[in-house]
Amino acid sequence: MVNMHKRLFFICLFTLIAFVTRAQQADTVRTHARRDSVGPTQAHPTLKPFKPQVSKAKVYHPDSTHSPRKAVMRSLMVPGWGQVYNHQWWKVPIIYGGFSLLGAAIIYNQHYFNEYVTEAKFLRDNVNSGATNPYPQYASYNLGYQAFFDAAESNRRNRDLSILGVLGAWGINIIDAYIDAKFKHSYTMDNNLSFKLEPALINQSQGLAFSNASYTPALKLTLAF
Repeated sequence: MVNMHKRLFFICLFTLIAFVTRAQQADTVRTHARRDSVGPTQAHPTLKPFKPQVSKAKVYHPDSTHSPRKAVMRSLMVPGWGQVYNHQWWKVPIIYGGFSLLGAAIIYNQHYFNEYVTEAKFLRDNVNSGATNPYPQYASYNLGYQAFFDAAESNRRNRDLSILGVLGAWGINIIDAYIDAKFKHSYTMDNNLSFKLEPALINQSQGLAFSNASYTPALKLTLAF
């Protein structure tokens, strides 16, 4: 009986060893097969050759037909026209917004300059003649004519500065048009200039945290030059 149990034990042991050995041989064969699959394509004509994806390089094209002189002359004649010629339409509202503010400052200061000068002359020459005050709203201020002359001088100075600002803005508009046109004509300007705006999260420091949250919602702007 004992011999029968011993024989049964040895039979089971040999069967288990044979099974494990066969499984290891099958895995080894599959491992070699996988290694061979990345080898030369001649050994496996059914496999397609692998070609890595390469990002397309940006192309730079200076435009020799773009004339800086045309941009300058157009901006000299009409502010913003040179920017339109350079395909930069977004600068036109900025240019005319600046001119509008400067023009409003010129009109405002010129208006009060005229009022203050007229009132100052009235107080100096006609205050006791019985003439009607051209600006009766100033009669209650009880100011001498010199105060109105000083106020008029301040408005005159601000008006002149605003006029110089208009001339300066016109010159900046011309210079900006020339520089952009020169870059397009002579230098390598990327045709793929772009920007990307996407939501993001900012990690807050402990000293600047405004809430219990560790992250703050934000907008991420990526510029490609």
